[in-house]
Amino acid sequence: MTERGFEVEEVSEAKPVAKAPPLRAMAEAQAAEAVAQTVDRQPDYLEGFLSQKPEAVAAEAPGDDLQEAVIVALREIFDPEIPVNIYDMGLIYGVEIDNGHAVITMTLTTPHCPVAESMPGEVEIRVCAVPGIQSCDVNLVWDPAWDPGKMTDEARLEMGML
Repeated sequence: MTERGFEVEEVSEAKPVAKAPPLRAMAEAQAAEAVAQTVDRQPDYLEGFLSQKPEAVAAEAPGDDLQEAVIVALREIFDPEIPVNIYDMGLIYGVEIDNGHAVITMTLTTPHCPVAESMPGEVEIRVCAVPGIQSCDVNLVWDPAWDPGKMTDEARLEMGML
């Protein structure tokens, strides 16, 4: 049929088009599903680890396990110019531990040592990493001065001095 020169098509009844649910409804459904999944999930081990407080350790007498563990940690620190650890070099004058607090008294080979600024910090970090140690003070002293006589026999052998 034509009306005024235009062809008009008859349209039958329109079929309903399925609409997608609104975005807000989709977001709410996803949030509800996420909550349901978190209720059923296993505990996160990292959360438990981070929530634990360090254990308080009783005062240690010289020769106890905690002091030995600190000495082992000190033996892992090497002077960058000498292939011997700082403990066997005789640079550590004292290791005192009281209620999880360590006090390390140490020296360096000379006051002009290139690691004079960084070595005490490294000692503090390594000692604080020992389980049972909660804090650490490093006292850098120059009296008595270090001399090769403070080295252990193992260190002297390593240096070719025996």
